[in-house]
Formats: sequence, structure tokens, C-alpha cells
Amino acid sequence: MDLNETAVFVKVVQAGSFSGAARQLQLPTSTISTRISRLEKRLGVTLLQRTTRRLSLTEAGSLYFQHAATGLGYMLEAEAAISTTIHEPQGRLKITAPADLGDFLLSSLVNRVQDAYPKIEMELLLTDRYVDLVAESVDAAIRTGALRDSSLIAKQVGNVRWAAFASREYLSSAPTLNMPQDLRHHPCVQFTPLGRDEWTLTNNSSSITTPMPGNRMVNSIGVVRAMVMANRGVGLLPSYVCRPEMVEDKLLRVLPDWHAKADPVHLVYPRQRFVPVKLRAFLDVSTVVLKDWFN
Repeated sequence: MDLNETAVFVKVVQAGSFSGAARQLQLPTSTISTRISRLEKRLGVTLLQRTTRRLSLTEAGSLYFQHAATGLGYMLEAEAAISTTIHEPQGRLKITAPADLGDFLLSSLVNRVQDAYPKIEMELLLTDRYVDLVAESVDAAIRTGALRDSSLIAKQVGNVRWAAFASREYLSSAPTLNMPQDLRHHPCVQFTPLGRDEWTLTNNSSSITTPMPGNRMVNSIGVVRAMVMANRGVGLLPSYVCRPEMVEDKLLRVLPDWHAKADPVHLVYPRQRFVPVKLRAFLDVSTVVLKDWFN
């Protein structure tokens, strides 16, 4: 099937003549005639009755034109829609991220994207499970830690740095805390993925492992932070969730020369020949936002 032949036929009918269609399509009249003849041969019917004075549709031609013109119109609308999306970011974006990234960060990210590009619709999938972006039709992911799928495009935007925090009120009456070994004199709220039995803290020259009593163990960053803010002791937390605007300046970093691990943060999206303009817009804005949070 040659859709060019169909398009020429529709244009001939709309123009009312071969010469009129030739002028509009900027083709020789002989080319127009050849394509109509090929179309009629392929279909096995006469579509147009041609005389020296007029052009008229046969019954088959009228039926074919009715459907062909509608189909061609849909095709032109489809191309126009694609053209619009190429030049203006719009449409739905589905983004996945770890649930523990937090409401404040993710809401800030969504707001920044939609303030810059109001026609982009955002859908967030917050989960700690591994999401197959291609299989689940997800446009991009924010991922922390080591990446496991090398077939994806990944752009590092910073690091999650884990450090020890405690509330101002707790520290006002707590024992001295100058070295990691001093943690044994403090109640500690343990984020279980960082260790159930011990914490390992590092400075520029050495590492120290401190045993933990294991009587306050939680697998949620949000709960650990809430307990630390409620003066329940010291917790290892990612520094971005303890920014002053998020904790009303109630938390302080303790052992400032020491830190736990640092996890890389990446923006990840499927490899594709043409990156949609809405995704490029999201990547541009989110890169700026995430670098501010994680650097």
C-alpha cells in the first residue's frame, strides 16, 4: 500500500482537477495522473471519470474518498499532535522514587516542574521495590545506591550522606558526645538497613565501629526522624531530611567530623532514540532541584 497515492487522490478530489492538485502539491500533472492510475490498478476499480471538461467520482470513488479523507485527516492530526509535543513540553509523566525520599523534597520537585511547564501532568509512584521502567511504562526514576540495570541511561545528581543527629532539647542534658565511642552512653534510634548490631562511622582518616544495643530499631527514615525530634536519642539520618526548614531547626548534627555511608543518587530513564521533550524538561528541572538537595 502506497499512502502517497491515496493522499494524491484525496487532493485531486478536493482541488476538483488534476492540474489544481498538481499546483497545490507542487508536482507535475503527469505524476498526479500516474499515481491515480496506479491506485486504481491496485484497487481494481475506477475511482474517477475524466473528460476534457470535468472530473467526477464513480460510486466506488465516492466511497473510497469518504474513508480515505477521514483517515488522512486523522493522520494529519496525529502528526500535528506530535509536532506540538516536540516543541512544547506537555502530557503525563510517570516518575518513580523511593518512598523515604520524603514529602518535602518530592512535593518541591513536582511544584518546580509544573511551575516551569504547566502542561506537564505528574504521576508519582513511591515505592521501595525495584520498578522495571520499560515493563511498567514509567518515564524516569530517582534511585539511590548502586544501580543494577546497565541498559538504562543514568545521570548522577549527588549523594545521600548519612550522619548522626539529635534534638537540641535532648543534647541540652545529654552526656558528652565527642567521638563515636561516646554513643554507648546514649540511647540510639537505629535505621535497620544501616545495621542492627552496630554503626560504622568514618572521618577523613579512619573508621570506628560502635556496637548498638538494638532496643530501638525502625525501617522507616520518617519514623527515625520523628523519634529523634521527640528527644528519644541519637539517630543516623540522611542529611537532606534534616535540613532546618524541614525540622523547624530542632535537630543538630552531632559528631560533625564523622559520617556513615554515602549513597549516590541518580536520575534514570530508558534508553531511546528520541527523548520526549516533556522528559527532557523534567530531567533539566529535576537535575537542578536534586543537586541542591544532595550536594
